[in-house]
Amino acid sequence: MKRLFSFSPLLLLFLLTSLACGVISNPTPAPTSEQVATIEPSSPTPTPLPPTEIPTPLPAAPVQPGAANPDEPVFITGDIPYTSPFFVNTLNDPLVLLEDQAGFVARDFEFEFKLEGQVIGPVEILEDDTVVYSLALPAVPQGTFVDVDNNGQTDTGVQVFAVAYWSNTWGGPFLETRDAGGWSGGHVSTVVDSERDGEIVGGIFVVWAPDAAQAFPTGFGEDAMLFTEDDPVAPIPAGYNLVSLDETPFRVWKEARPVITLNEGSGAVNDFSEMSFVEAFDALFAKASREYPFTEEKGVDWQALYDEFAPQIAEAGNNLEFYALVKAFGQRIPDGHVGISFDADDFFEKHGGSFGMRLAELSDGRVIVVEIFPGYPAEGAGIKVGAEISTWAGQHVGTVLEGVVSYLGPYSTVHAERQDKVLFLTRYPVGTEIEFTFSNPGESAQTVTLEAEIEYDSLFASIASFGFDELSLPIEAEILDDSGVGYIRISTFSDDYNLMAELWERAIKTLNENDVEDLIIDVRVNGGGSLGMATDFAAFFFDHEVAIGLGSYFNDLLGDFEDSPDMRQCLIGRSRNPDKEGRK
Repeated sequence: MKRLFSFSPLLLLFLLTSLACGVISNPTPAPTSEQVATIEPSSPTPTPLPPTEIPTPLPAAPVQPGAANPDEPVFITGDIPYTSPFFVNTLNDPLVLLEDQAGFVARDFEFEFKLEGQVIGPVEILEDDTVVYSLALPAVPQGTFVDVDNNGQTDTGVQVFAVAYWSNTWGGPFLETRDAGGWSGGHVSTVVDSERDGEIVGGIFVVWAPDAAQAFPTGFGEDAMLFTEDDPVAPIPAGYNLVSLDETPFRVWKEARPVITLNEGSGAVNDFSEMSFVEAFDALFAKASREYPFTEEKGVDWQALYDEFAPQIAEAGNNLEFYALVKAFGQRIPDGHVGISFDADDFFEKHGGSFGMRLAELSDGRVIVVEIFPGYPAEGAGIKVGAEISTWAGQHVGTVLEGVVSYLGPYSTVHAERQDKVLFLTRYPVGTEIEFTFSNPGESAQTVTLEAEIEYDSLFASIASFGFDELSLPIEAEILDDSGVGYIRISTFSDDYNLMAELWERAIKTLNENDVEDLIIDVRVNGGGSLGMATDFAAFFFDHEVAIGLGSYFNDLLGDFEDSPDMRQCLIGRSRNPDKEGRK
């Protein structure tokens, strides 16, 4: 599901320093002298021009494509580059939309795309994971007419479109309120500036004029904002036109089969991969220390961290050493949403060995063996389920636990970190010998020295998410026989969004049909994912709009955080809950 300005959280991505990103700009044919004209700009004013509500007429197309007009646009194709790891979750039921830009003209973040005006095209994933699209243009589009010629008179106007990628998550084959609104900020033919409340600052529009008597801006004007009263304008040819906002004056041309690469936008991963280790770390640190939103709440001393890690980074001799240092840097930020991608070689080198036993810490501080795996050193030493570990490496086991650093961190809560400290107490490089003391139930204490072998059974058994069947559904529901209570388990918010939406709607509908009044929603062992999906689910329990949070992001222009103009992802209720009748 794509939403207006759905910025990928920095705290999820800011340590991914090696992913590549890029936006490809396709050259466009040079316009003829008749196709571009300029006028003197009028005095600037930032007041947006509202779209008119004139219904689209159904005349014959003003320009007939074919031999008489070989350049009249009829079919658009292109690539959809992506670097964000979340993008793949939207690829089950994707489409491109001839997206009505009347929402941007009016700066209306809640603008809804009319069903009758939606022109969609297919998206394909090629064998090399390249994503491409195609879009056939209708003879007479059914978008919203906007009068943007600044002549002070009411004119028919033009229809302004962008080519935009969408994921159809909810409902039928077309987009509905829960899927779409406003104007696209990413994976779109335009370039959107998230620092300026989503202002369109470049890229390509598709503009349709019903006749040759309409005009369109040829520049941004002195206020650097499009579709305001200071825009210079010029006549625009009838029919479809491609308008490049990247040139001065805007380039206007016709091309039967243009190729337009969509821009990923602000969700693209920051690319430091071409930098040296020192340059990459400095760039990472500069961005993280400035844009991390919870510095005060988490008590992060950025300068102290830099002073500690920068000299070590300068000494890093290879990729694995650099990776280990960046991971250690991230571990020092007590936030479970900070992370770096898993490196199997690094993990094996540090924690590939263990002894074939799983431990648990009780509320009174005792450490107990809860599972023994056959064929490993713990079984050979006679350790049994229920055995208590009293000392480890010559110290009290509780003292040793305090100093354990889990490879799976960092953590937002002490209790979550403590559980993984117990897990990593027994994980060492292969071949490491550890002396410890244990007492089997009803037996006296014994001290043994065991050598760590390659062993992952205890690791997988300790991490609940490894217990899920890969073929199981992300959402499962049932009515508990003994009580009649409804039960829904949501194991993730980062699976196939379309599938999750269908499973959720089906579960809620079935529970209502069976007059279930009590419901348990189980989100234990949920790895997280899309906040938008979670709020969509919550909307089913409201018949009105409810504010549940305030979105904000770091604005480079202001040098500070500001409220996000897109509040849809922070609101649930009326606009996300069609067909509310019968829902409890």
